[in-house]
Amino acid sequence: MNQMLQDSIEATSTEAPTPESVATADTPVASPPAPSHPRFTKPQRVAFVQAAWHRDVVAECRIAFLDEIEARHIPRDRVDIFEVPGSFEIPLHAQLLAKTRRYTAIVAAGLVVDGGIYRHEFVADTVIKALMDVQLRTEVPVFSAVLTPQQFHETQAHFEFFRKHFATKGIEVATACAETLLSLERLRSQVAAGIV
Repeated sequence: MNQMLQDSIEATSTEAPTPESVATADTPVASPPAPSHPRFTKPQRVAFVQAAWHRDVVAECRIAFLDEIEARHIPRDRVDIFEVPGSFEIPLHAQLLAKTRRYTAIVAAGLVVDGGIYRHEFVADTVIKALMDVQLRTEVPVFSAVLTPQQFHETQAHFEFFRKHFATKGIEVATACAETLLSLERLRSQVAAGIV
């Protein structure tokens, strides 16, 4: 083993804990401060379009998304939830919502699984391409949490795994949504000022 790495491990493992670093039943451990996120200059409104297929799994994405987007200064009452039968129906709804100009972003969530009758990869690919087309045609950013697992079996273990995975994706899509909206705000103000 590298001697510097070995010395570092030994030094770390032999250091005595300080009284401040030891938590007891009487002294709670201080949680790290919540991250500070930038605020928007204009109010944002987001449409969240989710597929009803495997609703309990996809709902984890929505729940995590709402928590994270609120932490990023878009209140829950500024997010409108829409449900469609399956992922294939999401792009048309996204397009109609984008054309209203009511929404500054649209988020799509769905689970496309192999039903044995058709190739689920084709469905997922079609949905993702259509969502990109909506975004480029309307200039309203569209974010995808439409997931296609390689293998999905209707077992409790797979349901639990994908519930956790969708919760992670909800946080990730909220982060991408908020950061993109902030970036677009800056870019549009620069364009308006003639800087870009």
